[in-house]
Amino acid sequence: MEYRNRLVLAPMVRVGTLSFRLMAAQYGADITYGEEIIDHKLIKCDRRLNECIGSVDFVEKGTRNVVFRTCYEEKNRVVFQMGTSDAVRALTAAQIVKLVSKLFDVLETGKIAMLLCPNFSATILEHLWIQSENECGTELNVHSSGCKDVAAIDINMGCPKSFSISGGMGAGLLTRPELIHDILTTLKRNLDIPVTCKIRLLKSSQETVELAQRIERTGVSALGVHGRRVADRPRDPAKWNEIANIVSALSIPVIANGDVFEYDDFQRIKVATGASSVMVARGALWNASVFSPEGRVPWEDVKVEYIRKSILWDNDIKSTKHTLKEMIMHHSCLELPEGKAVIKSETLADLAKLYGEEKYYESVRGNQLLLKGTR
Repeated sequence: MEYRNRLVLAPMVRVGTLSFRLMAAQYGADITYGEEIIDHKLIKCDRRLNECIGSVDFVEKGTRNVVFRTCYEEKNRVVFQMGTSDAVRALTAAQIVKLVSKLFDVLETGKIAMLLCPNFSATILEHLWIQSENECGTELNVHSSGCKDVAAIDINMGCPKSFSISGGMGAGLLTRPELIHDILTTLKRNLDIPVTCKIRLLKSSQETVELAQRIERTGVSALGVHGRRVADRPRDPAKWNEIANIVSALSIPVIANGDVFEYDDFQRIKVATGASSVMVARGALWNASVFSPEGRVPWEDVKVEYIRKSILWDNDIKSTKHTLKEMIMHHSCLELPEGKAVIKSETLADLAKLYGEEKYYESVRGNQLLLKGTR
């Protein structure tokens, strides 16, 4: 994973699912962070190959609740962000997000072909599947070496929510440098993929620099810095000057985060801070084409693209509605007919109808059922 000169999608709860990550990458994001997943929750998951849509799903045991979903297409750029307060538990969770099987490679190829090419034969896919099973074995825990579900692991050390802090996670770690050292060094010793973390500013710039230097000594590949303190609100200006102090004190790449809303802001914050790369959250949420050097796409078009991605990857309806509502609230109003219709929608089919994507929905669902039928 290269951390220099990269445009990065920030981790966002209920937003950074597979469909949104793929859309951000389509518009130009080089690295895409998933939403924070708590270690406790991931440990309770089974890793399953979803043959219907061509994804790897981490599903809560005894339920159909997908905690994390990824796919072959993003395996070299997706960062799994974890919430944790314990080194051993963090490692246990990180090791669950591990290898991609040859079956996954075959399935992804077949899935794309069937969705994009109506003449692709399900019989051909079945032949490929059988051939791959003969080579790899039928169990999904038999993997080809060297491939990973994710490109890197990131530890959340910046979330200011009371849930995280009360559990000793997120920003609750900022005042526990020994625990930070324990978590990061444990992961570095035992994982063969990059390990990073994302922090907020401490009470003083000097304290933040000293913490960043301690983090660098653990051997992490990069450090993300949100230029606000725990008590700051999104409306408070990000302190780019304090990010600059951190950059000047470190040799590892620093990913600057805060107040990036236009494509030109990527260069502005890099110049102001000296950061290696730039991360964006709200700017991408409101219009994911912020990553495009060719200029923004109208947000109405971005909404439709998000709907299509959500249909293709069977995104959770609650997550899809949350993301759409955030877009609408920024550009319009939830009290207008569109907003009310999104709130009222209960399924992806409802949203497809609302945005004129019924034919696309029917086509994707038909091909997914055909794929399922090959098994």
